[in-house]
Amino acid sequence: METLSSIECFVRAAEASSFAEAARRLGLTPAAVGKNVARLESNLGVRLFLRSTRRLTLTEAGERFLAEVSGGLASIQGAVANLASSQGQPAGTLKVSMGVAFGRDYIMPHLSDFLARYPAIVPDWHFDNRAVDLIGEGFDAALGGGFELPPGAIARQLAPAHRVLLASPEYLAQHAPIEQPEDLAPHAGILLRSPQTGRVRSWPLRTRDDRQASFELTRRMTMNDPEAACHAALQGLGVTLISTVHALPYLQSGSLQRVLPDWYVDTGSLSLYFSAQKLLPAKTRVFIDFIVERFREHKWAERFDARRRT
Repeated sequence: METLSSIECFVRAAEASSFAEAARRLGLTPAAVGKNVARLESNLGVRLFLRSTRRLTLTEAGERFLAEVSGGLASIQGAVANLASSQGQPAGTLKVSMGVAFGRDYIMPHLSDFLARYPAIVPDWHFDNRAVDLIGEGFDAALGGGFELPPGAIARQLAPAHRVLLASPEYLAQHAPIEQPEDLAPHAGILLRSPQTGRVRSWPLRTRDDRQASFELTRRMTMNDPEAACHAALQGLGVTLISTVHALPYLQSGSLQRVLPDWYVDTGSLSLYFSAQKLLPAKTRVFIDFIVERFREHKWAERFDARRRT
């Protein structure tokens, strides 16, 4: 009977086409992964990989074996994780990715409540404004928007992902009024660069009744962080386009105001991403339930909706 560790080394190496990358994901050395796979091949009496100096390639037998064992491996790991829970309570390291400001401002304030409820869970939380490889990087869950959904993962929508135009009251008082999207053109733009592509994306504006309009701002500066863009706007340096998640605290304090409050940009959904396996580890399942509960209690879906006049 093959050990679970040998099969897991094979599956991760096949996914990554590399012993070194599989080792990184598993927290092992490349030599240990290679030995486990070689032992598996020896016991099965069949070669699973064609090895070269650049990459691993599955043999025909390896492809068949991967198709047969990969789904079962996820189910077994989930079952083991649940049985290993501390005194029947969810336990283990919970690896989650979330945006820097979103995680800090909306999720971190609830960490003590989560740990009081589930004291055997150990958070391993990564704050990063990028779409991670949920399966490949070994995350239990991820919070964010704009993810490409990989095979084996699902997304639970939590709230709309809208963006709004913001400027300081001082800037609006000192510059030409902005009453229609075309009025934006001469105004100083504090533009955001995508952390994924490095580009400044052009978005169409829309209204609640589905009117649409293109717009442009005169590029005054470019940032790759939404909080930095908000701080530039606070100094009266121009108009910026920011997600409602980041905009809400500034709007509530009155330090920034919505420009063209009837107009917004729709960028999809803020979602919770996790594995599609039927038997989720208890630690992941209770985290999902906790986040959904907090979104409902704090009415974040409604508060992040730019169609409501904030």
